[in-house]
Amino acid sequence: MCQSSGASLSSLRGFPTLVDIKKAAHRLEPIIKRTPTEFSVRLSEECKRHVFLKREDLQLIRSFKLRGALNKLLGLSENQRNSGVVCASAGNHAQGFAFACRLLKVKGVVFLPQNTPKQKIQQVVYYGKEWINLVLVGTNFNQAYEESIVFANNNRKIYIHPFDDIDVIVGQGTLALEMIADLPLDLDCVLVPVGGGGLASGVACVYKLLSPKTKIIGVEVEGAAVMADSLERKARTFMPDVDSFADGTAVAQVGKLPFDMCLKFLDDVIVVSKKAVCRALIELNNKHGMVVEPSGALSVAALTNKTIDDYKTVACIISGGNNDAARFIEYTQILES
Repeated sequence: MCQSSGASLSSLRGFPTLVDIKKAAHRLEPIIKRTPTEFSVRLSEECKRHVFLKREDLQLIRSFKLRGALNKLLGLSENQRNSGVVCASAGNHAQGFAFACRLLKVKGVVFLPQNTPKQKIQQVVYYGKEWINLVLVGTNFNQAYEESIVFANNNRKIYIHPFDDIDVIVGQGTLALEMIADLPLDLDCVLVPVGGGGLASGVACVYKLLSPKTKIIGVEVEGAAVMADSLERKARTFMPDVDSFADGTAVAQVGKLPFDMCLKFLDDVIVVSKKAVCRALIELNNKHGMVVEPSGALSVAALTNKTIDDYKTVACIISGGNNDAARFIEYTQILES
């Protein structure tokens, strides 16, 4: 689909550098949780390969999104913070944004789609408290995003994009530094969930510099495979009717910078079925005692895909665990359909 390269990312204008990501890791270290990269005995036995899990479901907001949002806000000047900040999100970026606003005492406005799971809405309110104003608008991320851009421009506020921002990408890339430190051996493959592309591009950025033999493979779910389509066409495509099943990765269009980075450095994209995702998250819950949301389970759902048959040492990034328990009825219905 696309060819990765071991070329120095620092030589590519506009792309993050390893220095950028190491600085972000140092900046974030006193605040965020250093999540474990765990060997999964059970998944390894079932898949007949060595499987590791990067547990961002154990992050402070139960999602990797805290890294990027916090790194962005920490880099703002005092005047920028005083002007106030705005974001749109499918849920997890908003939680990281809200956490950062409260921590740094910055007034923020969050735009969420009206169909955002209640659990995520409640968590945004909890993390942000009086520092956050919440606006529910539209039926998908793209509609909420368009409204948020208009609001930010009209009110001269700083916009904190969930994925198409170099400082956000740099923040997400810090989790890959932790993985490499925890796993000194060269992994054959890292499976990373893909929405707007911020996480995948940040992870690829680190691995192509420090472990270029490791294949970085994105994972999307059917009905929301906009990165796979964009990479195939070598241009960002737009999906107006994106399926919101995996709400954390349901975007109509990937970011420009993430697309450029993924086009050059992502080795492949796997598209999994909703049934595979439901099976993965239910088994993670029942067999491993893990609460994982659909987007967070994408990497595990891809473990049985033929694309990775030859890879014997694989890491799955569990990107988030903000799952509404009420949705398990939906997951069971999908499996039985």
